[in-house]
Amino acid sequence: MLTLPELPDLPVRPALPRIVDALVGDGAAVLVAPPGSGKTTLVPLALAGATDGRIVVAEPRRVAARAAASRMASLLGERVGETVGYTVRGDRSVSSRTRVEVVTTGVLVRRLQRDAELPGVGAVILDEIHERHLDADLALAFVQDARATLRPDLLLLATSATAASERLSELLGGPVLEVAGSPHPVRTVWAAPASPVTPPHGHRVDPRLLDHVATVVRRALSETSGDVLVFLPGAAEIGGVSRRLAGVDATVAVLHGRLAPRDQDAVLRPSGGRRRIVLATAVAESSLTVPGVRVVVDAGLARVPRMDQGRGLGALVTVPESRATATQRAGRAGREAPGTVYRCWSESDHARLPAWPEPEIAAADLTAFALDLAGWGTPTGAGLALPDPPPTAALDIAQATLRALGAINAEGRVTPRGRTLAGMGVHPRLARALLDGVPVVGVRRAAEVVALLADDTLTGSGGDLVAAWRILRDGSTPDRARRWRDEVGRLQAAARDASAAGATSVRAGAAGGLPDDLAAGLIVGMAYPERLALLRAETGRSYLMAGGTAADLPEASALGGVPWLAVATADRSPGHANARIRLAVAINEATAIDAGSALLTTSDDVRWTDGELIARSVDRLGAITLSERPLEPDAGIRADTVLAGVKKEGLNRLRWDTDARALRERLAFARAALGPPWPAMDDESLLARAAEWLGPDLTRVRRRADLARIDAGAALRRLLPWPEASRLDELAPERLEVPSGSKIRVDYSDPAAPVLAVKVQEAFGWTRTPAVAGVPVRLHLLSPAGRPVAVTSDLESFWRTGYPSVRAELRGRYPKHPWPDDPMTATPTRRTNRRH
Repeated sequence: MLTLPELPDLPVRPALPRIVDALVGDGAAVLVAPPGSGKTTLVPLALAGATDGRIVVAEPRRVAARAAASRMASLLGERVGETVGYTVRGDRSVSSRTRVEVVTTGVLVRRLQRDAELPGVGAVILDEIHERHLDADLALAFVQDARATLRPDLLLLATSATAASERLSELLGGPVLEVAGSPHPVRTVWAAPASPVTPPHGHRVDPRLLDHVATVVRRALSETSGDVLVFLPGAAEIGGVSRRLAGVDATVAVLHGRLAPRDQDAVLRPSGGRRRIVLATAVAESSLTVPGVRVVVDAGLARVPRMDQGRGLGALVTVPESRATATQRAGRAGREAPGTVYRCWSESDHARLPAWPEPEIAAADLTAFALDLAGWGTPTGAGLALPDPPPTAALDIAQATLRALGAINAEGRVTPRGRTLAGMGVHPRLARALLDGVPVVGVRRAAEVVALLADDTLTGSGGDLVAAWRILRDGSTPDRARRWRDEVGRLQAAARDASAAGATSVRAGAAGGLPDDLAAGLIVGMAYPERLALLRAETGRSYLMAGGTAADLPEASALGGVPWLAVATADRSPGHANARIRLAVAINEATAIDAGSALLTTSDDVRWTDGELIARSVDRLGAITLSERPLEPDAGIRADTVLAGVKKEGLNRLRWDTDARALRERLAFARAALGPPWPAMDDESLLARAAEWLGPDLTRVRRRADLARIDAGAALRRLLPWPEASRLDELAPERLEVPSGSKIRVDYSDPAAPVLAVKVQEAFGWTRTPAVAGVPVRLHLLSPAGRPVAVTSDLESFWRTGYPSVRAELRGRYPKHPWPDDPMTATPTRRTNRRH
C-alpha cells in the first residue's frame, strides 16, 4: 500500500473513502465530478493507498498524461518516474517503484492486445471518458471484457466531468458516484459578435470570428486579472488570433497536441509574473491545469474527424462545440481561484447547441478500430461493452481495406501480418507502407516518409511532400525536425522488430537507387493506392485518382502540370464535387504501377456509346485508364452490346417504312382483339423481346447508320406465332375489298378500332358494317373529293338516317356523281363522273 501525504483540499477529497469502498466492493464504477475537483490526480493516489497492484490511468492525450503524472508526483514530493510515472508513444518514465502509471488510451489498448490479463495491474482508471475517442471506447470495452473472462479482480473506474453516466453504469455494471462542487465559481459572460459571422464550413473559419475572438481577449484583459486561456479549433486559428493580438501587454503562448513535449510542459509551468494569453486547442479542455489561468475565452468551435466513406477521404471539419464541451472549457477558469468565461456566442445560441459531442465512432475512419476489434477476436464488436456500435457501412469499408492490406482474413480474423501492422503504432495503411516499403527504399527513408505522413503538422502548408522532407532533413525548423527525428527512430525500431520476426526485410539503403521523390511517392502510394492520380488535362491542375474521385491542386501549388501524383492528403468540402489535394509527391507511371499493383486490371470494354459500338481491351489502375487496344469481340457479345444500345436509344433508330409500320399496327390489333399468343407491339414489350426478333440482324451492326438499314418489318415477322401466323391476312387483312371492287388499306393505328376510309359511291350496296377478327370496322365515308363526310360503325343505320342529309348537302356540290335514293340497292362505282 502507498502511504499518502496530506492531499489538497479539493472537492473530491472528502469523497475518496466512499469512492474507494464502492470500487473495491463492486469492482467497477462511474465517477462524475466537475472540472478541477481533483478526480484525475487524487483518486489514483487514493486507490494506490488502498489496493495492491499498479494503478493505470488512461488519458485521451499525451500532454494530459504527462501533466497528470507530473502533478501527482509533485503532490508526493517526488520526481516523475518514481512512485508516479507515465508512458506515451515514444516517451516513457517509469521504474520498479512505480505504483501509478499514466498512459494514453492508445497505449492501454496496445497493452491489452499484447496481454489481456494486464499482469501486475490492480486497477484501471479511464479518465475523461466523455470525450468518446475511438481508443477510449476500445479501452473501455476491452478492459470490461478482460474483467468478465480473465481478471474478475481487476478494478475499473470511468471518470468524467460531464459523462452520460447512466449508459456507462449499465456497461460497467457498477454504481454512479457523483461529487458535487467546483473548486471555485466561474462567472459567464455572453460575448456574441455584434454583426453576423458565417458558420464554419468544412475546415474554414470566418476571419471575422477570429477578429471577434481577439477583441474579446483584449476586453478580458481590461476587465479581469490573471492569465487568459483561449480555446480555438486548430493551429491555423491559433496563428490567426496570435497575429491579431500583436502589441498586447501580455505574453502570447500556444498549446496544442503537436508541440514538442518540452514546449507543452513549459506552458504548464507558472509564468513567473508576466500576464499570459494561452491560445490552445482542445488539448487544454480536460485533465490538466494551466497555472495562473483565471479567464477562459471560448470561440465556441471544435474540430472533429469526418470520413467520406464513399471516396475514402478523411478530413477534420470544424463544428459548433457541445454544451458539455463548453462546460469543460469553462471549468478551466476556476481551477485555482474564482474565474470568468467569455463565450463568443449568445445565451440563446447556447441552448441550441448539441448536449454532447458526437462520438468519434459515428463519423471517423474505422480502419485502425476494426483491426483492433479483429485482434481482440471480435471482428464486429458484437458482445463488447462499446458505448455505441460501429456503423455497419463504415465497418464494412474498414474491413475491406484491412483485407486488401492482408491484415485480416475472409472471416474478419486478424492475420499474423495484421498483428505486426497493429503493433507499429501508426495507422494500418502507414504500417503497411513501412513494412512493404523497407525492402524497396530502405529502412531509413521508409521510416522518414511514414513519420511525415503520420503527423500532418510536420509538412507545413506548401503541399509538396518532398520539399517538406528536405526541410526536416536540413533542420531549418528545429521543433518540427526534433519531433520528426524522434518518430523516425521509433519507426525504424518497429521495422527492425518486424524484420526480426520475419515480417519484412530491413535494408539500410535504397534498393534500385530510387531517387527521393520516387521513394517518397512509392511509400505514399503503398499507403494510399486509391489516391494515385493522373493529370486530366495537359496544362491543368485537375487529376483523376485511382479510386475514381476527381481532385484539384491549389492554384499556388508547384506540382501543377505534373503528369502523375501520389496524393498523401486530400479532402472534399461539403457541396464540392472535386476533392482538394493538400499534400502530394510527383511520381512517374512506373512508380504508380508499382505502388498500386493491387489495383491493376485488364478488361474488355465493349459498349454502345453515342451511336457507335466501342470495343477495346483496357489496362487500368483502378479508375485510371493506362492504355487501350482495339478488340474484335465475338458475334454474341457484339449483338448483346448493340441490343443494349437499342434499348437505350429506342426503336426509332430502326428503319420503319410504310409496310413495317403497317405490319406492327396489324399485329397490335391482333393482340388487342385476340390476345396471346399474338405478340404485344408497344415499345416496352418489343424492347423486352428484342433479342428474339432483332438478334440475328445485330451481329452486323457497328454504328447507328447500320441500325437504320435493318428492315424492321422483316424482323418483326420473327415474333409471329405458329400456326396462327398463317391466318394473319385473314384475321387482320392489310386491305378490304369494298362493293366497287376496290381493295382499300385498313388503318390499324388504333388497335381497338380499325378504320377504313372509302368514298360513299364505292360503298353503295353494302348493307352491313364490315368486320375484321370480329371487330366492326369504323368507316370514314368520303366525298367524291376524298373529304370526310361521315364516320360510322353502323352502316345500315347510316344509310337510313345519315345518308339523306349527306345526299341533300352534296348532290348540288357534286351533280355529276350518283346520289341514289336507296344506297343499299344502288350499284357501287369507282367512277367519279356519269356518262352522257
